Amino acid sequence: MKRKDQEKLLQGNEAIVEGALRAGCRFFAGYPITPATEISEILSTRLPKVDGTFIQMEDEIASMGAVIGASLAGAKSMTATSGPGFSLMQENLGFACIAEVPCVVVNVMRGGPSTGLPTSPSQSDVMQARWGTHGDHPMIVLCPSTIRECYDLTIRAFNLSEKYRNPVILLVDEVIAHMREKITLDGSRPIDIFNRVKPTVPPEWYIPYEDTPTGIPAMADFGEGYRYHVTGLTHDIRGFPTSKPEEIDLFIRRLFRKISQNFADMQIGEFYQTEDAEITVIAYGCVARSAKRAVIDARERGIRAGLLKLNTLWPFMRTQVEKVLHTSDCVIVPEMNMGQVSREVKRVNKGAAKVFTINKVDGTIITPQEIMGKIREVC
Repeated sequence: MKRKDQEKLLQGNEAIVEGALRAGCRFFAGYPITPATEISEILSTRLPKVDGTFIQMEDEIASMGAVIGASLAGAKSMTATSGPGFSLMQENLGFACIAEVPCVVVNVMRGGPSTGLPTSPSQSDVMQARWGTHGDHPMIVLCPSTIRECYDLTIRAFNLSEKYRNPVILLVDEVIAHMREKITLDGSRPIDIFNRVKPTVPPEWYIPYEDTPTGIPAMADFGEGYRYHVTGLTHDIRGFPTSKPEEIDLFIRRLFRKISQNFADMQIGEFYQTEDAEITVIAYGCVARSAKRAVIDARERGIRAGLLKLNTLWPFMRTQVEKVLHTSDCVIVPEMNMGQVSREVKRVNKGAAKVFTINKVDGTIITPQEIMGKIREVC
């Protein structure tokens, strides 16, 4: 093992911090909330040591505003919260979408609605992560199921945010946030880090919201001599509000195009023994861990089961889901909500397979035994 590599027994929230720092995060604004508080606690001491800035804000509304401002000034920025705080962030999250401001928002899910179950796990914010803020806009949402993925997907979240000038949400359930696993922090090995594309033209030629072939305009930082207007209103290519239908249409379609033409770069998942599976489980977060154990148990009993683990929740992994729908007789979607991802699975199914659900909303995890019971029931 190289000197800079370190084996650590990390909690999910701790691994998120390590990933954020490795990705270049240098600004955090947030407000303490269970079960995400460890992220802000640790960053309050770690960020100053790398010339970063930590601010405990008065609430989550201000936290999201500070994150946007820091990003506009050039800092890779992040906040972390849970359900009630995530609700408060939605208006400013919409501002980040329309102004195309890179930032990362960690939502450690707990039971709801309202204050709900502050210390118990849930997966009930999947649809909120996609549609929580109003208007038509794209969103990138990643979801880890291991501590290693907490680290890796945090780095990936920053890279995608910077690359596509879009907020990225890291959606973690309380079980993954608070469990511990041993991982190796490979500090001596190079990793891919993406920084926002800067303008290469003189300031007087700069078009801040230019419609480029990629759909992603170059982004100048405040203070670099490039002047542009930032607004929450629908704007033209120079950032000034517009009510011209042709400009509005081109702008909104570009926001979607920069994401839709790069699905392959964003969609992360894992096929486990799905090649010959008659029954495939589609799961994410902590439930994917239970599902994998159930699939192993099913195979030992001669049942041809497989698992599609979703690490990207949005954009929805339609191609991968359709693949298992067309190769399996039955699909089981276990999740700790009343059926948020299963609705998407059913939407793209079109009668290809029978779709069954396991929905649990009592603040406890879905166990391998419960998934195995459903596998035996439908096989």
